[in-house]
Amino acid sequence: MWLVLLALRRPYTFVCVAILTLVFGIVAIIRMPIDIFPSINVPVVSMLWAYGGLSPKEMEQRVVAVAERVYSSYVNDIEHIESQSLNGLSIIKVYFQPDADVQAGMAQLTASSQGITRIMPPGISPPFMVRFNATDVPILQLGVASPQRTEAELSDLGTNFIRIPLGTVHGAGVLPAFGGVQRTVNVDIDPQALYAKGLAPGDVSRAVNAQNVILPAGTAKMGTVHTIADTQ
Repeated sequence: MWLVLLALRRPYTFVCVAILTLVFGIVAIIRMPIDIFPSINVPVVSMLWAYGGLSPKEMEQRVVAVAERVYSSYVNDIEHIESQSLNGLSIIKVYFQPDADVQAGMAQLTASSQGITRIMPPGISPPFMVRFNATDVPILQLGVASPQRTEAELSDLGTNFIRIPLGTVHGAGVLPAFGGVQRTVNVDIDPQALYAKGLAPGDVSRAVNAQNVILPAGTAKMGTVHTIADTQ
């Protein structure tokens, strides 16, 4: 009852308070970030190691075991580590302490991962790192199909012509395109003819790799003409 009496005695004050509340409410609604879930800080980083051709057991012994030992030794504030190994693929989830600096942890994981590639299978690349966030939910899944185009053409279309424009959308994170057929070169060998010459399939693989090298050819000067040679 006293609030009503106060409002009757000071009407201008209550009118001004109501106007300010309306103005501040409209400004707050306009500037308020909109999301499906609130921002939840989950200190988890996923490391994706890939090496085609290795079995899950080999991935676990040659990649995961080495990476986990290094992470537990050189990365600070780790609570525990989980891993899963598939054919040619391993996913290592590093869980940090709740009060840990995740950005510093990611920097240490990156440095450690780049340093241990030399003791892993030859040619392996550093892992793809993803920081887990509960608010990162997929909002669009796009599939490409065509009765006229081949799987290799569809893969090229999705990777180079569809995914790149979507990556420029503000606030969107676009994953790599999956599926399709990548460009490959198949070499068919005759085992009997190979063994007759004292060679093994590994010799053929090394010979192909030795010839498939990209090297700068430099320049050639012939008289007064200075020519840039093609890459070999």
